[in-house]
Amino acid sequence: MGEITIRSLILGVILAVLFGAANAYLGLKAGMTVSASIPAAVISMAVLRGILKRGTVLENNIVQTIASAGESLAAGVIFTVPALILLGLSPSVFYIFVLSLAGGVLGVLLMVPIRKHLIEDEHENLPYPEGTACAEVLEAGEEGGEKAKGVFLGLGVGAVFKLLMSGFRFWEDKPTVMIRGLKTMIGFDLSPVLLGVGYILGLRISSLIVAGGVIGWFVLIPLIAHFKGLEVLNADQVFGIWDSYIRYIGAGAVLAGGVVSLIRSLPAFMSALRAATKGFRRPTTGDLPMGIVLIGSVGALFFLWFLPSFQLGFAGSLLAILFAFLFVTVSSRIVGIVGSSSNPVSGMTIATLLFVSIIFARMGITGKAGIIAALSLGAVVCIAAAIAGDTSQDLKTGYLVGATPWKQQISEFLGVIVSALFIGWTLFLLHKAYRIGSPELSAPQATLMSLVVKGVFEGTMPWILIFSGIFIALSVELLGIHSLPFAVGLYLPLELSTTIFIGGLIAGIVAHTERGILFSSGLVAGDALMGILLAIPAVLNMQLPGPERGTVGLAFVAFLGLIIILISRSRYWRKT
Repeated sequence: MGEITIRSLILGVILAVLFGAANAYLGLKAGMTVSASIPAAVISMAVLRGILKRGTVLENNIVQTIASAGESLAAGVIFTVPALILLGLSPSVFYIFVLSLAGGVLGVLLMVPIRKHLIEDEHENLPYPEGTACAEVLEAGEEGGEKAKGVFLGLGVGAVFKLLMSGFRFWEDKPTVMIRGLKTMIGFDLSPVLLGVGYILGLRISSLIVAGGVIGWFVLIPLIAHFKGLEVLNADQVFGIWDSYIRYIGAGAVLAGGVVSLIRSLPAFMSALRAATKGFRRPTTGDLPMGIVLIGSVGALFFLWFLPSFQLGFAGSLLAILFAFLFVTVSSRIVGIVGSSSNPVSGMTIATLLFVSIIFARMGITGKAGIIAALSLGAVVCIAAAIAGDTSQDLKTGYLVGATPWKQQISEFLGVIVSALFIGWTLFLLHKAYRIGSPELSAPQATLMSLVVKGVFEGTMPWILIFSGIFIALSVELLGIHSLPFAVGLYLPLELSTTIFIGGLIAGIVAHTERGILFSSGLVAGDALMGILLAIPAVLNMQLPGPERGTVGLAFVAFLGLIIILISRSRYWRKT
């Protein structure tokens, strides 16, 4: 039975570019990404089995393997590279390409020696939830048509809603209500992408996110405005307080949440490290040869060393390889327990940035050169860890459906290469249209990375606010609650958190079904892809016909209609 075929490669590459672009937009907007594996699998079955009448389970597996590589590479890039843009350093498209390629290739290569131990030997102990779920979808091939219909329907609804709202401006996209007695406001970003994300996350996580937003916007902002005697009469003044104070408090909370997540994963890290040494001591079965792993890793070392745009030098390049190896092992193991969505990649990257920034400062590598070197190294590690987590899920899927590991690993390389070619152009298109760092594209992780590096090298970090956020997150941890979702909500503008919470509320109270998750995945993809398409006329200074500003009343009517559609699509299938 064939695995790597021309049709599986072509479809996989197309979906890798699409889901990579969609997740780049989503990550910059809301600070999170969604897995592309299951949506890609059902689309693949619809195209290969439904239209071409020739697809096999193994071909569909290759398609989702390539496609999910695009999604995870986008996550690694948008969590780090925009920090350079925020600091005014303007990385080139070529710089982003080679950085993505180096991190992505390392993520695939360094997972090879530990695959057999984690995926096969630890099969009973490490479920790899997304990988197992994707295998179930692939094996339930007879249901593929209906499942694919749900994804495509969601994609169409999300795209049309986004076009009417943001393209033709028929209704207001971010209605807000001032609460002058509290000197704050409440707002809603009515994007389908946020509603879909909230549904996918579920009630528990979305509640934690909105709780952070409530603390920031209904406790901290009113207190700051009161004690500083600030007049707060409109939304711009509220956002001014958020930008000057809450953003740094939220950054401290995210920093603490990420580090705590990393500390919590230390047992998994040690176990994965032991597994890695076992993998190097014995030959692997069904994987790429260890010679390729070693040659590729050494090649990456010299690649990073000799490219002047990274400004890493030999010591920095060696540190990049070592940190990549360490966090590839922990990422590959921890996603087997908690899934890719809860993988603390940002915590790993922050720890890396703090460590290498201090080292570079001690070595005399400071100023612009030090910032570029630290962020380049951090980006390589972040991308490698994100790709490794994704590769682990894909290889678990392959193991369950009888795929060949080395063929999947080659497919991962293809997904990385193709996505690396397009991610830089996508990033700059979005930046030119919406501006990274604006409320439209707040880029929370990248902003945090820029604050960490700039704070170390220039001493400009407002430590009192950062430490306030750190201790808020630690207080949440003492309550027995994982603080990272709460911290993300504290950092994000409230208008994002409220819509995410509505999606989670639907999932928790009405229905959280497989059908609803697939439809929500379509909403996410449709909204995000339309957002990218609408960036093109924005860049060209073209405006689609329509009113200058949409109406608020119609906005809530349209959004209520979207909620009703989501509820109706969530019913009748078994719960997951």
